[in-house]
Amino acid sequence: MLIDYQKVNIYQQDSLVLKDVDFQVDEGEFIYIIGKVGSGKSSLLKTLYCELDLVEDETEKAEVLGRNLKTLRRKEVPAFRKEMGIIFQDFQLLHDRSVYKNLKFVLKATGWKDKGEIDQRIDDVLNAVGMIDKKDSMPHELSGGEQQRIAIARSLLNHPKVVIADEPTGNLDPETATNIVRLLKDITLQGTAVVMSTHNIPMLDRFPGIVYRCKHGEIKDVTNEYNKLDLSEDEE
Repeated sequence: MLIDYQKVNIYQQDSLVLKDVDFQVDEGEFIYIIGKVGSGKSSLLKTLYCELDLVEDETEKAEVLGRNLKTLRRKEVPAFRKEMGIIFQDFQLLHDRSVYKNLKFVLKATGWKDKGEIDQRIDDVLNAVGMIDKKDSMPHELSGGEQQRIAIARSLLNHPKVVIADEPTGNLDPETATNIVRLLKDITLQGTAVVMSTHNIPMLDRFPGIVYRCKHGEIKDVTNEYNKLDLSEDEE
């Protein structure tokens, strides 16, 4: 089990946003988290990579990649994050350097030293997302969809066990969004789990996965019923 939350309360500042969270992720699973704006989707994702702290005495079990988040120390977080890929809606590329140098920066920061191995890994992930021809481009020269593909490539650099994607298609046109979700779905074929929050409900039919819904301060597995929902209720 890559992620195992049992009876976890999640707060945003002092406000309880999700109560008694039970949430599990295993290898190779493709998991959607749906729900209205403010329902707790992003807050849940942020707890997974320790951007948002959990309250220890309101957490029965919170294990991610073999770590107990209740006892994980702040100095251990950087090494912990190296084992996961994180994709943001706004890409968060470094705009003062090329695609190649963006990816090289991440590898150097996470302990890679051999230039040949660095170059090979960069080529591998760019080929995986169909962006090898953009290696020397600057981020501002790329479309939104291309920037998101680079962000996905960046998330794959360190062979993550799980990729966490917070609204990765939120700023993209429908065709580009479809291509991005297809790419994320393909990643799971290598055994990497993907956890993705989204408002793009039609994607759930096109690329089936496990579906959790955040609503009224709770999160529930609705995989067997999501296509029966009033879809307008879950869209922004």
